[in-house]
Amino acid sequence: MEVYLDNNATTAVDPAVYEQMKPFFCDIFGNPNSLHRFGAGTHPKMMEALDYLYSGINADDEDDIVITGNATESINTVIKGIWIDKILNADKNHIIVSEVEHPAVTATCKFLESQGVSVTYLPVNEEGIVDVQSVKQYLREDTALVSIMWANNETGKIFPIEEIGQICKEAGVLFHSDATQAIGKIPVDVQKANVDFISFSAHKFHGPKGVGGLYIKKGNKLTPLLHGGEQMGGKRAGTVDVASMVGMGFAMKLAVEALEYEATEVKRLRDKLESAILELPETVVIGGVNNRTPNTTLISIRGVEGESMLWDLNQKGIGASTGSACASEDLEANPVMNAFGSDSELAHTGVRFSLSRFNTEEQIDYAIEAIIGAVKRLRNLSSSYAYAPESHKSGL
Repeated sequence: MEVYLDNNATTAVDPAVYEQMKPFFCDIFGNPNSLHRFGAGTHPKMMEALDYLYSGINADDEDDIVITGNATESINTVIKGIWIDKILNADKNHIIVSEVEHPAVTATCKFLESQGVSVTYLPVNEEGIVDVQSVKQYLREDTALVSIMWANNETGKIFPIEEIGQICKEAGVLFHSDATQAIGKIPVDVQKANVDFISFSAHKFHGPKGVGGLYIKKGNKLTPLLHGGEQMGGKRAGTVDVASMVGMGFAMKLAVEALEYEATEVKRLRDKLESAILELPETVVIGGVNNRTPNTTLISIRGVEGESMLWDLNQKGIGASTGSACASEDLEANPVMNAFGSDSELAHTGVRFSLSRFNTEEQIDYAIEAIIGAVKRLRNLSSSYAYAPESHKSGL
């Protein structure tokens, strides 16, 4: 049996989404900026896709949703755009982000630091989220932007976006949230959240890879990351990938319709898997079990290297992760677990399981059996665990 439990890295395209996309490869293939009927033929479905996107995040008609290549491009557009508009051309030189942001945020901020920008990296508390008051504490007169993720890609922890947005609004500071791991898992309401920008990728909610979105609240302007054309109202140059745009819009529609299923059935299967693993001694959910997206668990298994666990599970046809797929080949200790203050041993033991609406009870039962077997085998081989006192290994 094959069991895919790495849906925070990417998801399978929903077959219904694929069907919506198919006509735009060979039949309705015109460039949407062309004036002839071949180009105009793409417009109805493109407008429908935009309607689904606007509705899915409760955007206002006067807001902008720019179609990008992925969330990484959207994030770069916001942070570098603010750098150009508010830092180079104004008197603001400070950005605030959290320590556990996706590399798309932190790497971009490191680049800006090399250009003389001051960046504050907010620590997380014992639950793995940013304390609202710490945002307020570190705001400065020269703060141009606050960027805090909506939900963490490794722990699934949900951040207090509405409260942070209100603080930024009162301070007159722009607020961006990377909503990549939130859309399709929990409700995302940009009006309620007081955000100026959000970024997202279709492939995280059963849409195609290679397409993402950038929400821009009305009244906000950004220097484009890409120049060379008037597509997307001049906000992002380049011929629009119509098939992917249609796919992302329809995937958004289906994801929003499935939110109740995510909150009940996906959560039930996640909890079943998690509970079975936690019955093993010296296992713990990083960040605790509260205030998370319903599909995600990051579990530390003392005495078991995360990479070794993934190898064993892969042999059984099970896909999981040690954390962010964008850093999966980096064998350094998990930076999110380091941010929690985990000791050097535990920082290498985190394994992330992330489910989707396509996982089944049978798959979870199979995964539980394989995981328990892998933990027993690897602990018996571990020099740091296998030779500890028997009380240390109670139950194994």
